[in-house]
Amino acid sequence: MPNSGQRAESNIKLSKPKPWKYTEPITRTQLIQMRDEFWDTAPHYGGQKEIWDALRAAAEAELSLAQTIVDSAGIIVTSADMTTCYDERGAKYELPNYVLSEPTNLIRDT
Repeated sequence: MPNSGQRAESNIKLSKPKPWKYTEPITRTQLIQMRDEFWDTAPHYGGQKEIWDALRAAAEAELSLAQTIVDSAGIIVTSADMTTCYDERGAKYELPNYVLSEPTNLIRDT
């Protein structure tokens, strides 16, 4: 039984998101624009800006670095693909697939 000074470690190990398909084929440029819009507006819907910033850094990093980022920011990951996370105050952060990985129907820009 942990003593009162320790917080329960509820994080699960991160894994790559499952392959997914966007509603229609999109280009990398469109995907980047969607991601930028999400990250620009997400903090306005609640939660702490610092946590959103850490989630963005983790979403854009390699898996091992992403794990380090969420652990050091105190982010509680409840789904291995990072689609649902919480901060230590209990605020919920939901990330759409398109900020975590590329869709299977991505059109390569020419």
